[in-house]
Order: sequence, then C-alpha cells, then structure tokens
Amino acid sequence: MSLNRAEQMVFDYLQEKPDEKRHWHDKVSGISARARDPHTAAIELEGELWRYFEERSAVASPFRERAQREGLRRTSLRNLAEYLLRVWAPVKVKPRAEGEEPWRPYA
Repeated sequence: MSLNRAEQMVFDYLQEKPDEKRHWHDKVSGISARARDPHTAAIELEGELWRYFEERSAVASPFRERAQREGLRRTSLRNLAEYLLRVWAPVKVKPRAEGEEPWRPYA
C-alpha cells in the first residue's frame, strides 16, 4: 500500500513517539471493535486522523512546518486509516455454527 506525503508524515510521527503510537493503537482497536464493517471503521478513523493532523499542525514539527509552507488543505488519510486497521485492529473471528467441523486446509 502506498501512502501520500501527509499519511507518511503522520505514520512516521506515530512511530517516533511511543505515547502517541500507543494512543492511536488503542483508538484503532476501539473504532474497529464498534464499527459494523471495515469500510465504516476506515471512514471514522480517517476523520479522527484528519482532526489529529489539524491539531498537530498548530503545535508540532513537522506538521507545523508543512502547514506554514503549504497551508492546511484537507488531504485524504484514507490509505493510512485502512493500513492502521489492517495492522493494529484485532482480527474478528467468525463463530462456527453448531456442529460445524473446523476447517483443515491439509486434512
């Protein structure tokens, strides 16, 4: 998956800041748990990421420098949202129907 410059900047920032990464890991898990499907979760997470981007643009480097240089135009963070959901969200296991045999690929 390729990320645009804004998405890559947010991702790199989260990787460098353990507290921020932990906060976002928990947020991604929470959004994933309450969303009815991955599409809905990605839309909600993208909105949260954009609000975070705006907030960081007022106070933190490298966000502030980018906002001063390019302005604060709305940028899609959808790929980053989908990537974080794939990497950090817990896998949802579908329960087996009563009496259903477990799937064995090499049996």
